[in-house]
Amino acid sequence: MSSRRSRSRASGSSRITDDQIADLVSKLQQLIPEIRSRRSDKASASKVLQETCNYIRNLHREVDDLSHRLSGLLESTDGDSAQAAIIRSLLL
Repeated sequence: MSSRRSRSRASGSSRITDDQIADLVSKLQQLIPEIRSRRSDKASASKVLQETCNYIRNLHREVDDLSHRLSGLLESTDGDSAQAAIIRSLLL
């Protein structure tokens, strides 16, 4: 246990417990497809956090790409059409 955690427990502050961290890591493990698809039951917390960060980065890239594609599609449509209204609603 780290000295910082020891000090915070001794001072009575309401810090997150090791069990709560383990539970949160387990929940992340279930949410991230790259981890969930593996057969091993336990991955290190560090690996789970790395995979989670990678997954979130990939999601951001996908959103940026889709937004760019929708913007291009919007530029090529009639601004007053129903299709343009739908695209605008997706971009908001």
